[in-house]
Amino acid sequence: MQQILLTGAKGGVGTMLRPLLRGHYSTVVLSDREPIEDLAPNERFIRAELTDPAALAAACEGIDGIVHLGGYSVEGPWETIHSANIVGLWNLYEAARAAGVKRVIFASSNHAMGFYKRRDRIGVDEPVRPDSRYGVSKAFGEAVGAFFADKHGLRVMSIRIGNVGPKPLDKRRLSIWLHPDDLFQLCRIGLEHPDMHHAIVYGESLNERSWWDNRTAYRLGYAPEHRAEDYAEVALRAQDELPPDPIGDLFQGGTFCSMEYAGDLTRSGG
Repeated sequence: MQQILLTGAKGGVGTMLRPLLRGHYSTVVLSDREPIEDLAPNERFIRAELTDPAALAAACEGIDGIVHLGGYSVEGPWETIHSANIVGLWNLYEAARAAGVKRVIFASSNHAMGFYKRRDRIGVDEPVRPDSRYGVSKAFGEAVGAFFADKHGLRVMSIRIGNVGPKPLDKRRLSIWLHPDDLFQLCRIGLEHPDMHHAIVYGESLNERSWWDNRTAYRLGYAPEHRAEDYAEVALRAQDELPPDPIGDLFQGGTFCSMEYAGDLTRSGG
């Protein structure tokens, strides 16, 4: 891997990942809707909307691997989600295929599985249970990655990201936290592992309260360096300041499950 494209580079996760990518790869091409001006010597910027196939084609030219963080990153109206995360994702994969890109890392989300109960331990073989329109788009993205791997020969890793940050901020995030260093390690595995074809993994650090069976990531050599339980006292104290959520507190997706909820709790997540 010599040239890496990072989409959504100006977002929160992209900002945390940038210095790690540029410290390891010879060239990092940054893509976003808005300009990025604080470029390192081995970074360059290409403005590209995911809805603009020509701009994506230009961004993918000469690229070996893509870390795709771009798109709409929270719940929103279907028209917005559809444009950025459905049409935009397909445009990116098509541009990657046409340009001969070898590998794609797709930032999926725990919200593709959010309607599993917190008592459950789930792997990557259980059916998707999205908790939001956003979660639906991430489940779609995983399927698109499998299609482009099988049909067109790309090597694809979809990372079901929990919550990325320097430390877990509350009780739920003690189960789903992902340190930026550990996210970078997963990205490196997806970009460099010689036996990669198509894989779905969970994006979590060493979380003793985890709800996820992440054996696929460990089988590929993942060895997280950061431990959520080191921050448990502070996170639980912060949890005490949050209001209760009778619906969200039942499910792994949290507030994404409770917003707009009109289901039947005797059946949801059963």
